[in-house]
Amino acid sequence: MKKKLLLLIPLVVFFVLAGFFVVGLGLNPKEIPSPLIGKPVPAFSLPDLNAPEKAVTPQDFLGQVWLLNAWASWCVSCKTEHPSLARLAKTSDVSIIGMLYRDKPENGSEWLRRHGDPFTVSIADADGSVGIDFGVIGTPETFLIDKQGIIRYKQTGPINEEVLNKKIIPMIKELKQL
Repeated sequence: MKKKLLLLIPLVVFFVLAGFFVVGLGLNPKEIPSPLIGKPVPAFSLPDLNAPEKAVTPQDFLGQVWLLNAWASWCVSCKTEHPSLARLAKTSDVSIIGMLYRDKPENGSEWLRRHGDPFTVSIADADGSVGIDFGVIGTPETFLIDKQGIIRYKQTGPINEEVLNKKIIPMIKELKQL
């Protein structure tokens, strides 16, 4: 009897692991939940990329719905999402704050000069400390923030037209009405 029970243990372990595997296959790896959703934006004061003597803080955007987009000049996916951000900047009155993440300000300025600048303002997080406060694990990552400074949505990975049309733009419209 004891021998039969010992033979069942590996079988039970196999089925438990197989169950976790099947559940994991149904998850979207791009949808990483953020513990910051529903919480205030982390406090920061970062230099404006175009005017380094000027500090930009979240208080500058209180009363408006805004996006914070963490990007870098070395980020291939950031170039992919750039046309979608440019379209959003032209067709919406939402402020898009570009946060140059772990990159040299001169590299970011040159990249924006070459590719166009969709940002209302660009800030430089050269050491990545503010990005860490936001839980940024890679670029690009985008946060939708309401009028009270509460994070309402996080997009991990590049924004494309589908994400804009199905998630971000409807949420912006909804938050502007509140």
